[in-house]
Order: sequence, then C-alpha cells, then structure tokens
Amino acid sequence: MAIKKQFLKSKPVCKVTFSIEAEEAKKVSVVGSFNEWDEKATPLKKLKNGTFKGTVDLDIENSYEFKYVVDGDYINDTEADSYVWSDFASADNSVVTV
Repeated sequence: MAIKKQFLKSKPVCKVTFSIEAEEAKKVSVVGSFNEWDEKATPLKKLKNGTFKGTVDLDIENSYEFKYVVDGDYINDTEADSYVWSDFASADNSVVTV
C-alpha cells in the first residue's frame, strides 16, 4: 500500500495517488470523507502487476479519513499519515493529510 502526494503550484490542490496490492481482487475502490464514503465514486484501476491505483484531487491544508474497499472488505492503508477512531464503523480509519 502506498500514498503518493503531488502538490500543484498553480492551485491549492494536491494530487493524491492511492495504491494497494490486491492481485486476487476483482474490484477495489477508495472511499472516504472526500467522496462521502461512496464505493462507486473512486474505483481504482488494476495494473498488470496486480496493484490497484487511482488519483484524487484533494484540497490542501486538510485531513481526510479513508479506507480501501477490496471485494467488499474495508481495509486500512498501512502507510497512512495517521489513524482515527470511527464510532460509526467501530474501527480505525486511515487518514491522509495534505
């Protein structure tokens, strides 16, 4: 799992690339506070090496909670900037800060 951040000089936006190795998975998406936790909003594309990858534009100077959804299972990113408890999910959520 990995998170790559690319800050834009022309806009107050950061291009955040989410990637997760899930070779056997059929469907992976990233859900979070930036897309109202909608599984259909941000599907990740499967690469030939079995990694799923996708990029989201996020406003800078914010933190966003997120998880990966791998074939219906919610998974945290092991390389997230931090984690925060969610009473709704009764589990920790990954956090990315930009």
